[in-house]
Amino acid sequence: MEKLIEQFLEHLRYERNVSAHTLRNYSSDLEQFLDFIAPADASGKRTPPPVTQIDHLTIREWLAQLHSAQKKKASIARKLAALRTFFQFLVREEVVELNPAKLVATPRLEKKLPAHLSIEEAIRFIESPDLDTELGKRDRAMLELMYATGVRVAELTTLNVADVDLHNRLIRVTGKRRKQRIVPFGDPAGDAIRAYLGVRDEFLFNAPISKRDEEALFLNYQGTRITTRSVGRMVEKYIRLCAGMHNISPHALRHSFATHLLDSGADLRDIQELLGHARLSTTQIYTHVSMEKLVEVYDKAHPKA
Repeated sequence: MEKLIEQFLEHLRYERNVSAHTLRNYSSDLEQFLDFIAPADASGKRTPPPVTQIDHLTIREWLAQLHSAQKKKASIARKLAALRTFFQFLVREEVVELNPAKLVATPRLEKKLPAHLSIEEAIRFIESPDLDTELGKRDRAMLELMYATGVRVAELTTLNVADVDLHNRLIRVTGKRRKQRIVPFGDPAGDAIRAYLGVRDEFLFNAPISKRDEEALFLNYQGTRITTRSVGRMVEKYIRLCAGMHNISPHALRHSFATHLLDSGADLRDIQELLGHARLSTTQIYTHVSMEKLVEVYDKAHPKA
């Protein structure tokens, strides 16, 4: 089974072009399932049963164990989805005849509305970096671009200088499964990027010539491409500077981008294209956010609310 898992991960990497983050999740989830059906002995060796002997009852037992360990329902649902995809691959490769994971019901998840900022909060948050410093100019450019385009953090960190068209105010974004899309941005983001590009070399020259990342748009102090973890720390830093804000992640700017567009009358399908969602149903969660606002306005304004 370990060899089949390796083949499956290679299929995900080279045929389906999944992101490194998704690949790590699949690998971790399948490794946990393998630990359940074939725990390692003292020498670290394990003997898993033939994959054809794994049925839906085995999978249910594993999910029950995860539930007893108080794992989150979303985490359990993701692990089940990983198993379904793995067994579907085995069906396609004619290793097994049926997908046992399809017979297991997905845990019912609570629908949580995405956290987002009000327009005033978004502006205050984005304008918090100190523009008198090189670091502040870089951070301001990142925050402006995230709010202006709704890009994912992973997409932001993979941007190259060549992906930005300042004249036409467009960026070329490489999203999930390496799909590319073009997203416009406004003058504030354009001005912030220009200001950052004026000091970008200060970051670049901190690294030895052999280690400099000449292509990357956003750099860290070592002159190499900034990581998603660094962006997360940067966001936490400015949250502390903004009184009254909490539980804000880098993804909140993406949610705010979509919510504010929808509130201003943008078409849902246009928002879907800008966000790079494969399915409209993924984008439709923002209609719930706007519905909350609509109810709030109704309650405040209607004489018999």
